[in-house]
This record gives sequence, C-alpha cells and structure tokens, in this order.
Amino acid sequence: MANMEPLRRQDHPELEELWRLYDDSMSFVPNSLFTMARRPEILEAFSDLITKIWRTGTVPVGLKPLIAIVASTAAGCRYCQAHETVDAKMRGVDEAKIAEVWDFERSERYDDAERSALRFARDAGVVPNAVTPAHFEELRNHWDEGEIVEILAVIGLFGFLNRWNDSMATDLEEIPRTFAGRTIGPHGWGPGKHG
Repeated sequence: MANMEPLRRQDHPELEELWRLYDDSMSFVPNSLFTMARRPEILEAFSDLITKIWRTGTVPVGLKPLIAIVASTAAGCRYCQAHETVDAKMRGVDEAKIAEVWDFERSERYDDAERSALRFARDAGVVPNAVTPAHFEELRNHWDEGEIVEILAVIGLFGFLNRWNDSMATDLEEIPRTFAGRTIGPHGWGPGKHG
C-alpha cells in the first residue's frame, strides 16, 4: 500500500491536458504523477524535464528506457523497472532484448555501444556512485559528448524517480506489472512494496 494516497484524475480537470500526454505516450497515467500533483508546479516542471530528455537528442530512443531499467535496478526501484519495460516495448525494443537487459554483459542482443551505456547506468545508479574516468573513456569510443550528457540525463532523471517511487511505495499499475512480470519477472523481478 502506498505511503500517500494518489489524487484522483477526475478531481483535477485543470491537469487533463497533462494526463492526456501520458495516456498518449504510455497508455496510462502513472500513479506517481497523481501523488506529485499535490504540487502542480513540481509536476509540470518534472513533465517538462522528462519530455526534453525523452524527445530530444541522438541517443537511440529504444536505448533510453533500457538505461533507465539498469539504473533503476542498481538503485533497487522495482516500480521504475516495470514502467521502463513498457516504455522500451513502446519504443520498439524486442521483448527478448528487454528480458535480457540484466544480462547485457553477455547477451548477444546488446552491442558494445549499448553495453558501455548500460555499464555507466549501472555504476551511476548505485550509492556511493561507482563511476570512474574509465567509464568516460569507454563511452567516448561509442558516443559523442552530447550523447554522454543525454545518457546521464536519463540516469539522473531516474535517480529522482527511483527515490520518489521507493519512498512513496507507489502502487504499480496493471499494465507495467503484467508486462514486467512477463519480461523481467523470470529473471528475478517482482513488484515488491509496489504490489
């Protein structure tokens, strides 16, 4: 059970345009946003930030949610892991590749450029941070500096979301619970406190 009850969509028609944005992009509005809506100015700033991170740049759109899954795994946030499996699928990532995201080091579905980004995500997602100059050397073999900033922006965004959703114990919605259960569930994922 969540530590704070989410607001109800129908009680906030002034936010309907924002809710529709999530309906269109994810097919549902995350419960985390209904909690964040207690401070609409924070919700709007967050939505602007996530829109810029997801919809700009040159890092492949399918890699961004995989980066988020790995960073969220390192941080322990099962809610965000589940959400990003859905996001990866919506961005065209094959379900088998999503299922193997935790095994990116050995999986033939991942190339060296993706591995460098996912290693960076894993090591930036832990506390204390485990990123070293060697990470940047490896990243520069595959990504330009603007793309490295994009990759870190995804990781940083999920630093916020991981702490938000784990602290709130946000209830996981049915769509991500089912999809994550099918893809990363056999590899150890479960909803934990978000169930």
